[in-house]
Amino acid sequence: MAQQKVLIVDDEKMVCWSLAETMKAAGYAVETASTGAEAVEKFNTFTPDLILLDISLPDANGIELLRRFKKERPATGVIMITADAHLDSTIKALQGGADDYVGKPFKLDHVEKTAIDTLERLAQRALNGPIPDPTKTGEVHTDQLVGSSEQMVEVFKLVKICGESDCKTVLVLGESGTGKELIAKAIHDYSARSEQPFIEVNCAAIPENLLENELFGHEKGAFTDASTKEKGIFESAREGIVFLDEIGDMPLAMQAKILKVIENRTFRRVGGRETLTVDVRIVAATNRDLPALVQRGEFRSDLYYRLNVLTIRLPPLRERRGCLPTLIDYFIRRLNAEYGKRFSGVSPGAMELMQRYPWPGNVRELRNAIERAVMLGSEPEILPEHLPEEVMTPWQEEPALTMAGITAPTSSTDGLRIRLPPGGITMSEVEMKLIAMALQQHDNNQTKAAQALGMSRDTLRYRMKKFGFTDKK
Repeated sequence: MAQQKVLIVDDEKMVCWSLAETMKAAGYAVETASTGAEAVEKFNTFTPDLILLDISLPDANGIELLRRFKKERPATGVIMITADAHLDSTIKALQGGADDYVGKPFKLDHVEKTAIDTLERLAQRALNGPIPDPTKTGEVHTDQLVGSSEQMVEVFKLVKICGESDCKTVLVLGESGTGKELIAKAIHDYSARSEQPFIEVNCAAIPENLLENELFGHEKGAFTDASTKEKGIFESAREGIVFLDEIGDMPLAMQAKILKVIENRTFRRVGGRETLTVDVRIVAATNRDLPALVQRGEFRSDLYYRLNVLTIRLPPLRERRGCLPTLIDYFIRRLNAEYGKRFSGVSPGAMELMQRYPWPGNVRELRNAIERAVMLGSEPEILPEHLPEEVMTPWQEEPALTMAGITAPTSSTDGLRIRLPPGGITMSEVEMKLIAMALQQHDNNQTKAAQALGMSRDTLRYRMKKFGFTDKK
């Protein structure tokens, strides 16, 4: 079998050299190019089986080169590489025919594996028939979905899959501030339903007695103030997307009605007898542990399994610290334009502090911190003193309570504050540990422990039995 050929296109010499050495060691014939013109020349003379292509070149746009290469030889594999990965560029690359996408900084073994997997997929496709020439090249800009880590690139790929598949339900999981709403909007923007409405409802912000009316509407006379017939969100969405944010906080009674909409595509207005049919896509999101809620009977298992078909998990910022420089640069550029500033970046000291801080509020907290610095700081650089106090002196409180990785500092004015462990923890574990702490603090006096936890003694005993505590009276 002939040796497979790889062309590496990047204007950074060290990147070209390290990738070339890695691919040569893996048994490939390798050529490199540092400009778009050189890449085109070697594409014609070297005829590579695979191209590792930087998206930003000094004389060319990587996306345009990608489309040119794919148009001339669709069977050639192309993996895009960039230091500034965000959803818009990733989707455009994949829509333009890219076979995969890698963000900088990358691990060489990850790039090698991606190359091997790509070539294997291309070989399999060649056996099954010709590769179609990509035609969809629509451009959509979505704010704040930025990141060059492997996790975020995988998220971007899933958004593309969700957009193209038109799966009727998508579940987005992630902590507060990770960008779940932005993911939902991106799925809408990159789908065939993009011309139809996108309607969001926060299930935790609307009282239970009003939520049904908000979602399904009502008939005239359905209740005292119902002087006219009103459409609800599902009816107004037509063939668009309904985004059910914080679905983990939805009351059980409403969960049953949502399940019916998913399964039968039907509902009734409040006070109505007519069954209405609806063709909408439901994107649900939550920061809660749904399996734990199901186990405790607080979330319907059948609804969970209906939602958990295509699931996108957004990693917290502390688990993708490699994205910080990209995110910071992105926010500085956006906020410079918004406020008429000219910040060029952040000082090494400020970057060190931001890299060290765990960002419990995730991307939202980072943006707020950069906005504060841009508003209050002096150009050209953001300095440590421009950052919020908690970033400059992060997590210096003396821990008062510790339980399985959870640290909860106490304060006479602030009360209890919980710091999640990096690996996460379920609500059941939190509940069990709090009960253990209360019992220990009150020498197994159940009455006092129950008072400390704000529950009755019978409730405490029930929960102790549930978690397997020894009942020491």
